[in-house]
Order: sequence, then C-alpha cells, then structure tokens
Amino acid sequence: MSVAATASQGRGRGGRERILAAAARLFATQGINATGMEQVAEAAPVSKRTLYAHFRAKNDLVMAHLQELASSGATLESVLTREDLPARERILGLFDQPAPDEAPVRGCPFIDAAAEFPDPESAVHAYAREQKLRMVRLVTALVTELGCREPAVLAEQLVTLADGAASRAMVLGDADYGRHARAAAEVLLAHALPGTG
Repeated sequence: MSVAATASQGRGRGGRERILAAAARLFATQGINATGMEQVAEAAPVSKRTLYAHFRAKNDLVMAHLQELASSGATLESVLTREDLPARERILGLFDQPAPDEAPVRGCPFIDAAAEFPDPESAVHAYAREQKLRMVRLVTALVTELGCREPAVLAEQLVTLADGAASRAMVLGDADYGRHARAAAEVLLAHALPGTG
C-alpha cells in the first residue's frame, strides 16, 4: 500500500472519534479558547472539511467534548456511580486525582470550561453547571444512604471540598493534593453520622 493510500485510510474511518480525542488532548494541555480548529484538524488528523462536517462550529466540538467526558467515566464525578464501591468509598473517591504519571495534573474539566465560557447563558457554561448540580445530587443520595444528618448541607460541603482540591491540585501540579481535602471529608462524614457530634 502506498504512503498516500495509508494516509488516506488514516483520515477516513473514525474521524469523529479522532477529532474528539485530539480536542481532549489539546483542551487539557493548552485550554479550550487557546485551541484553534485548525490545530484540532491537524492533530486528529482530518481535513478541515471532515472536521466541520462533524462539528459545524467550535462550540459544537466543545459541547461534544464535555458530553464525552461526562459519559466516559474519565472525570472525578464518575466514582460516585460505581456500584462496586460502598457509599462512603465513592464519596472519598472524589479526592483521588489520576496517577501522577498522567501529566499534566488537571482540575475539573467542567469548572475549567465554565471559566473559559463565563457567560452563564452560554451552552457550555450551562452544561458545566448541570454537571456540577448532578455531582451534588449524587453525593446527597450517597450521604442520605449512609444516614448522615442534614444530607443536602453535607453534600454541598463535600463537593466544595472536592472541587477546591481538584483546582488546587491543578494549580500546584500536585496529583496527591486531594489527600488534604479527603482528611477533612472524613471528619465531616464522621460528625454527620447518627450518634456522633
């Protein structure tokens, strides 16, 4: 097979998946607004025509990227739906960043996206907000399952800790930073259980 044929084959099937994978890498390393559509096409690799056939505008690509993250299990929140873990371990799993060898250390992609799209009426910001509200609903259900007092208040405290820890881990480049928030979460959970405090 000729080099031209190989290149053509590489650009054919799976274009959407390659575009999303390239966008994910670029958005994580340099940010959404700093990433141009031409860069994504080159990194995929696909033609600009193919890129725009799948995603008519950059916002469409950003939304697809965030939706892919939400459904892939690649975010901190995904631990909350793991049925193989007890409720307490799911909650504490929020404070475990990916392994240090998966550099760079990233914060919450939904918070990052909301920061880059600050208009609360924008589709990207609204989707990020929806994911953050989903996160608190999942934690509320778990702390309710544990029998904790004031589950809604406790859930807000826990997700605030988790989001803060993820942001500081990213800023400081310390994948293990969540250990500090995890210790605080353990205290909050212990005090909220029936018969304590």
